[in-house]
Amino acid sequence: MTGSARPPSTESGQGLVEYGLIVALIAIVTLVALLFLSSQISSILSAIADQI
Repeated sequence: MTGSARPPSTESGQGLVEYGLIVALIAIVTLVALLFLSSQISSILSAIADQI
């Protein structure tokens, strides 16, 4: 045998699970960034609103 024999694929849902984990990680990072930057974002938006 020249190559390694693989068992039948049992990874059919693995791609979807990995995609879901990536989306969840991006959502968590976004929420944490918004929590830390909320006061700065608020002051920037207030400054823009004052100029309008």
